[in-house]
Amino acid sequence: MKDKILQALSNVDDPDLKKDIVTLGMVQDLTIEGHKVRFRLVLTTPACPMKDMIKNACLNAIHHLVDQNLEVDIIIDSNVTTQKRNSGDALSGIKNIIAVASGKGGVGKSTVATNLAIALGMMGAKTGLLDADIYGPSLPTMLGLRNTRPDVSKQGEKMVINPIEKFGIKSMSVGLLIDEKQALVWRGPMITTALRQLMMDVAWGELDYLVVDMPPGTGDIYLTMAQQFPLSAVVIVTTPQQVSVADTRKSIEMFRMPAISKPILGIVENMSYFSPAELPGSKYHIFGRGGAEELAADYGLPVLSFLPLFQSLAQRADEGIPAIMQDNAILKTEFIQLAEKVAQQMAVLNATGELVS
Repeated sequence: MKDKILQALSNVDDPDLKKDIVTLGMVQDLTIEGHKVRFRLVLTTPACPMKDMIKNACLNAIHHLVDQNLEVDIIIDSNVTTQKRNSGDALSGIKNIIAVASGKGGVGKSTVATNLAIALGMMGAKTGLLDADIYGPSLPTMLGLRNTRPDVSKQGEKMVINPIEKFGIKSMSVGLLIDEKQALVWRGPMITTALRQLMMDVAWGELDYLVVDMPPGTGDIYLTMAQQFPLSAVVIVTTPQQVSVADTRKSIEMFRMPAISKPILGIVENMSYFSPAELPGSKYHIFGRGGAEELAADYGLPVLSFLPLFQSLAQRADEGIPAIMQDNAILKTEFIQLAEKVAQQMAVLNATGELVS
């Protein structure tokens, strides 16, 4: 019976990895007791957008190819994948480091990074959020952590900073370490030193994803992140405006330079349209339209999301309530779907070295 069930399940393919789930080792702990069949379906991420489809395909395969009277209990589990790294990597506990970047300030990059991290955490992934915008840290405000300071503890012979946990994720920002009125008048080397401390001196522990909110533009922070840390991939944020699109091109080109050369998972178009509270079904493209599609066509990248603009989003974010935690079904759905696509792209990249087109 066990061989028949495995044979049946070998007809179920992972649609992204293009191999059957038995060959991929996704079927584990198969047990049979009478007419009851039980096994774990181990996916490459808890944020898999196709988990229900794969589960239903397993049920159909067993009922049609083995016995329609079998009671099948499938336990959905996950083991988030990572890329090969050098042994002794100091950040080996972090499986995937994903930078959220933009060529221009004011496009909502921090909003995207914050809500992406929380969405991944809500779906069961162990997630961290690092605010790498040293000059203009916004994480303390967006997470409602103003005037909050992290604890310090000893880890072996080293003193480490304990990240602050809120909304199901671990977070750290230079804004949590200094007075919010303090201006950081630092030269480039001081900025890169601060980034290294935020990465290396924080007790991140075991994480499936570390989302890094990068500063706008290009500069030392990007070189440091790409060359000194195992940065896995990048998500690019833009708005529909041509001035934003022009700057975003520079950001994309930067990640394609040999000195950096990091894969881009896709583009997020933020403030894609405006929906007033009194007319939630209406869409007004007040910043224009077509910016993300233009970039996607020119660079062969997918558009991961078209995020709307709601008046409540900014107001509540200033109060420390991220968009995904607000009472707005549209925003929550958009960010959950964005998290699914990012996790999907990351899993396929880890497995094949390529991205979902």
